[in-house]
Amino acid sequence: QVHVRESGGGSVQAGGSLRLSCAGSEFAKSTKYWGWFRQASGKEREWVASIDADSDTSWYADSVKGRFTITDDNARNTVYLQMTSLTPEDTAMYYCAAKVFAYFNFGGWSSWNRYDYRGQGTQVTVSS
Repeated sequence: QVHVRESGGGSVQAGGSLRLSCAGSEFAKSTKYWGWFRQASGKEREWVASIDADSDTSWYADSVKGRFTITDDNARNTVYLQMTSLTPEDTAMYYCAAKVFAYFNFGGWSSWNRYDYRGQGTQVTVSS
């Protein structure tokens, strides 16, 4: 059963923008943290950004800082990832994850396996 579902992926030229969305199901309501991860073909999955749903404190990987923005809408149990100034190096499958049942220790938000629900991904392709 899918508890979080991503949308908004697609193809864009370098320098362009995309906004990804991720909606949580009834089982993923009251999410404490949201995270975005990505995995490029032939590479390991990497953390992109996370947000504390209560305080809206956010954290970013250095590779996307200043270009990507994570936001959430608690009423809709939805998280967004606004991506700007995209480069071909941003091409990857993007995954959303939700932490529902506990709080993270410092830095825990960057660990894929520590989230309770994880989506199936949406593809982002950036052409040069």
